Amino acid sequence: MADRYLHLTGTAPGKFLTRKLGLPQPTRLRRWTLETPTLTGPVLHLTAGDSAVTEDLAALLTATGLEVTVRADRPAALVLDATAVDTAAGLGAVHAALHPVVRSLSPGGRVVVLGVRPSPDDHHQAAAQQALEGFVRSLGKEIGKGATVQLVRIAPGAVAAAGSTLRFLLSPRSAYVSGQVIEVTDAAPDEVADWAAPLAGRTALVTGAARGIGASVASVLARDGARVICLDVPQAQEDLVRTADRLGATALPLDITAEDAAERIAAAVPDGLDILVHNAGITRDRRLANMPAERWASVIDVNLDSVLRTSDALLKAGTLNRGGRIVATASIAGIAGNNGQTNYAASKAGIIGLVRSLAPRAAADHGVTVNAVAPGFIETKMTAAVPLFIREAGRRMNSLSQGGLPVDVAETTAWFAQPASTAVNGQIVRVCGQSLLGA
Repeated sequence: MADRYLHLTGTAPGKFLTRKLGLPQPTRLRRWTLETPTLTGPVLHLTAGDSAVTEDLAALLTATGLEVTVRADRPAALVLDATAVDTAAGLGAVHAALHPVVRSLSPGGRVVVLGVRPSPDDHHQAAAQQALEGFVRSLGKEIGKGATVQLVRIAPGAVAAAGSTLRFLLSPRSAYVSGQVIEVTDAAPDEVADWAAPLAGRTALVTGAARGIGASVASVLARDGARVICLDVPQAQEDLVRTADRLGATALPLDITAEDAAERIAAAVPDGLDILVHNAGITRDRRLANMPAERWASVIDVNLDSVLRTSDALLKAGTLNRGGRIVATASIAGIAGNNGQTNYAASKAGIIGLVRSLAPRAAADHGVTVNAVAPGFIETKMTAAVPLFIREAGRRMNSLSQGGLPVDVAETTAWFAQPASTAVNGQIVRVCGQSLLGA
């Protein structure tokens, strides 16, 4: 459904009226297209303190293909290296670096702050590095003009491992991701031969792929070179086949809650699976006092239990190849909760628990990373059916003052799925325009 308010604020009368009334003034986001695959303008490389990774970071930024400079009038992005900040006084260097230039950031620009993990052995360093999280979340809420702000924590001496993450965050692909804290390990990234098709040679399976977010995920993975298998329930076979045919993909009509689901998936990929995207999900909303057991059970079974069973079975059978990726779908509801969605919120919070627990073991035992996207208000047929005033509130209750699109979830999934994202593991990244609800 079209966002008429967003269209209105893009007109001269709309800008005047909303400014006078003190209403949100969202900026139309610039997403990836063939014509606009990168940010327009230079990346301003800034440093707070005496960093030991300045040269390595400069080389990594240059490798993205963007122009990197230490001075620019209208930068498309600001990258601040704050890895050396280890005292409260040192935070002054963060202010000193960004204060003079933050107003010059182009509309739809990017701010990425690089830090390190807070140390359990040095409470001064821990305080300073944790302070960066509060700083980033607050700056993301005030910066405006469609700009986004993130914190990337890198492992000591492992700047190169953050390559795919910086490529994603410093591109139009991350338009609806803001206020996030992403931790990158020191795992060596696999090489990407062609960044125009980073998933070439990989096989991906997407559940719930007949329509909506799942269809968009399948589309972006196929665009990036993957061979895609689209899975959905037999009742959605017509839409499923239509989506698969459009992408040159394979349709697999299958109820993911079936006892033999994992075996049938394995049979469909005799050479193994490289990317498993758990997108299938349902809602059966009702307040707990009015919710019968079958409504509770159906949501837990589809949204959570099927993810657990299928992931366990495919990992145990070796169907997921080494270097593989599992990407699950959580939700902002699992973080902040929603009225009338105790079952749905429980299932999506369960996904977060699954990712945090399974990720380190899957990497160690199988060479597979496990991450999750957590969408906020995304413009789909489901949200189009929400009553007008609730829908409008959902759209405006984030730092970008607008709903996201299914492609925003898909682009984040594709970043997790890349071979170069080996160091991104156990992360839950909200695709919510930095929702004003939840952590």
